[in-house]
Amino acid sequence: MSTTQDYQAAEQLLRRPARPGELVIGDKVRPQWIDGGARFWYAVSNGLGRRFVLVDPAAGTREPAFDHARLAAALAAASGQQVDPEFLPTTAIAPAGNTVEFDAFGGEFWRCHLDDYTCERAEFTPPGNPLEVLSPDKKTAVSRRGHDLWARSLSDGREWPLTTDGAPDHQYGTGPDCTANGTLLRKIGLPYLPPAVAWSPDSTKVLAHRTDEREVRQTHLLEARPADGSAPVLHTQRFAYPGDEHVPLAELVVLDVAAGTVVRAQAEPLLMPTLSPITAQWAWWAPDGSAVYYLGRPRDLRTLTLYRLDPVTGEVTTVLSETGPTRVEPNQYAYEPPIVRVLADEVLWYSQRDGWGHLYRYDLSTGALLGQVTSGQWAVRQILRVDEAERVVYFTASGLVDEDPYRRTVCRIGLDGSGFAQLTDDELDHTVTMPDHAGYFIDSASTVDTAPVTTVRDWTGRVLVELERADIGKLTATGWTPPERFRVKAADGVTDIYGVLYRPRGFDPARRYPVVDNVYPGPQVNRVAPCFDPGGMGLDAEPLAALGFVVVALDGRGTPGRSKAFHDASYGNLADAGNLADHVATLRQLAAARPWMDLDRVGVFGHSGGGFAAARAMLDFPETYKAGVALSGSHDARHFNAGFVETYDGADNPEAWARTSNVDLADRLAGKLLLIHGEMDDQVHPDQTLRLADRFIAAGKDFELLIVPGAEHTFIDHLAYVRTRGWDFLVRELTGTQPTAYRPAPIAIGPELLAELFA
Repeated sequence: MSTTQDYQAAEQLLRRPARPGELVIGDKVRPQWIDGGARFWYAVSNGLGRRFVLVDPAAGTREPAFDHARLAAALAAASGQQVDPEFLPTTAIAPAGNTVEFDAFGGEFWRCHLDDYTCERAEFTPPGNPLEVLSPDKKTAVSRRGHDLWARSLSDGREWPLTTDGAPDHQYGTGPDCTANGTLLRKIGLPYLPPAVAWSPDSTKVLAHRTDEREVRQTHLLEARPADGSAPVLHTQRFAYPGDEHVPLAELVVLDVAAGTVVRAQAEPLLMPTLSPITAQWAWWAPDGSAVYYLGRPRDLRTLTLYRLDPVTGEVTTVLSETGPTRVEPNQYAYEPPIVRVLADEVLWYSQRDGWGHLYRYDLSTGALLGQVTSGQWAVRQILRVDEAERVVYFTASGLVDEDPYRRTVCRIGLDGSGFAQLTDDELDHTVTMPDHAGYFIDSASTVDTAPVTTVRDWTGRVLVELERADIGKLTATGWTPPERFRVKAADGVTDIYGVLYRPRGFDPARRYPVVDNVYPGPQVNRVAPCFDPGGMGLDAEPLAALGFVVVALDGRGTPGRSKAFHDASYGNLADAGNLADHVATLRQLAAARPWMDLDRVGVFGHSGGGFAAARAMLDFPETYKAGVALSGSHDARHFNAGFVETYDGADNPEAWARTSNVDLADRLAGKLLLIHGEMDDQVHPDQTLRLADRFIAAGKDFELLIVPGAEHTFIDHLAYVRTRGWDFLVRELTGTQPTAYRPAPIAIGPELLAELFA
């Protein structure tokens, strides 16, 4: 039986994203670049206080940005308010010479002189408006106003329109409505997202697009009880379904900020099913501002083309193009930037034509293939830097660590394919952060069971300065133990697949524990990251383990990060939900060597695509999964996001879309299932769950349904309530006991939580 103490531990783990530093200290370094990237500062939180650190990589120094005690005393003396040196009333600083500037006390701006530690109220520019996009020279900002784009001079406040012909559903600077997160934005007090624009390097022009959704299908959400207590409100959204004739389009334009001219791309609009091409970095400026380059695909996604747009004339020319038998993608991970880099006279191009994701070199002027740069049974994950003078490219790659093919390694190679070297020559996973121009990078090295060590390295791989060694003492004090990385065989008996296993709190190998499969099927992202989990994808796994479950998370065939063939196992097979047969095979293999796993008591828990997979597991494998919790599930592909479904099931494949429907399989339900959905979910509409519920009722099936009034896709302001209901359900159904009456307090919406959920 799960105790109150177990629930309290689960609550602490659930809150990890919202309270960075509370359980793990120093696991994340978010650099704030100064001096053109030559130096940076960052903040370290321990859950109670915050320390600011200043780093000079060239000098190899890491030191406090200031004397926290002296600054707190000086600020208290100048403000007349109490100031705790362990928790200064600011989250950001602006070092400048021998002074530091910051906001404090809810909107006041201060300058403190570090030579004598005196503080004074300051007249300095407050943090930028989150609805504006600042120019590189920091003199002009662009924002949306109505359906058009406007510019604002930061020196004198003058404002002027950059476009004037915007109209409803035909406006400038917006992505598609289907992914605009309108409900979430309303909850956090923002009217909309900042505009999708990119400034030219010289700050004279803006690349933008006019979004055309005039003919896209309209869908509707009814908000039963608005926050102001008024009558129900109808919200209308443009949201294309698979096979619809009309989908969102992006018409590229270049806006001259001073002259006020609009240059329109002389080409067909880009298909924009899920994200703005500018936001997704599928359109970008050349470093010298002489051209705009962008990627485009037809609706079947089997051809990827690189185009060049002349920002003066609007002329568009084709640089190079690649066609394949399935989707051709510039990155297996849908939300990561394209692995493409345009150089002075060449193009580094990502292709999976030999079965693995590698770099190829093309002539920029002719589009002729010059040669393959990288090769082998491993994959390029990210281009970090290209040194054209030395003819070398630096990148991260996965598949070079035998123990775990998902771990990333920092590498270098000559553009001619010679001189390959691993700069991080170890068995760890390496994530890299770097400024635009610098002779160094920040490296965080970890594994799922090894806490991160963050260092600054130069481009030979040499460590210049160590920044942080994560302290997990408070995390282990909750009863948490590191997850176990495992490798098993897929259902085919041949393919290696990988996942992690979380042991229950207070683990006793002499006991037998119920098991929960915490699913997310992809195919656009992984369920399991190879690095130390900061509580993001572990949002559900770790709390469930705290409640006494063995929790398994797995990347089956069809998910990204491996070979082209491994990823293509999902092409046309979204119905397999991340290859649930692999999950069943995994559970059996794990339990064979772990008698404390009770396969007579297996549950499944998932959110969004994981909600779809959780319900599908109950319908396709009732002999394995006895109880399930499906949150925000996309249960019927035929009425879901066209961009997602067509990317992975094909653009003209209604038979595959029908196979993906849980609704049509409702009569198979045998176990206990809890469906949860937000009333105002504008990413996966609540009709997805209600359609499934309707069929369960028609089939006479026993299930539970929770519709959360006002909630959006992530339940961001209902996290504790919704998760607790899911925990209670699994405790009751898999242990046969009544859950504790303990109820976690609501989790406050804050910037840290938003950053974790939507990174």
